[in-house]
Amino acid sequence: MTRIVSGEAGGRRLVVPKGDLTRPTSDRVREALFSALDARGLVPRAAVLDLYCGSGALGLEAASRGAASVVMVDASRQAVEAARRNAEVVEAAARVTVVLSSVQRYLAGRPPAASSLVFADPPYAMGQDEVSEMLLTLTEREWLLPAAMVLVERSSRSAEPRWPAGLVRQAIRRYGETSVWQAQWQEAGRA
Repeated sequence: MTRIVSGEAGGRRLVVPKGDLTRPTSDRVREALFSALDARGLVPRAAVLDLYCGSGALGLEAASRGAASVVMVDASRQAVEAARRNAEVVEAAARVTVVLSSVQRYLAGRPPAASSLVFADPPYAMGQDEVSEMLLTLTEREWLLPAAMVLVERSSRSAEPRWPAGLVRQAIRRYGETSVWQAQWQEAGRA
């Protein structure tokens, strides 16, 4: 069972797409991750971008904890349908936009708004080059506000993401098979 851990919608159950390759971030990982983000005051009023959103658990957890806006992107029709239903369940539909698109295609477009908090939870089988390309596109196309935080969830067996200029790794947190890499956008560091 996947549920919202805390905030306005704490305890509400989320639908997970059936027959899909979606791998929702566990409640335990989300609880630890958001505790760290909340301690730094990064979630309230945040403009959130949730890439490879699956059921929308990360983006909707942020909405439940006070994010001002959340854009969730996934290429799976089943995942997008589940994320839209979940946005209704947590009563966050007014602040949440769910987009059916590959992340690469979405990021190649013009950003509707820059984000202060980005979650990227690509399939664990996705190669390092594709993850690197996604991160590079975030930094080159004005998707990030100054000091934005970017969190990349990967298998603990995966190598550290290759951070493009301007994204500076801050921390890594390991939770069994899951690792969450955290980097901060420092635009002045761009090459």
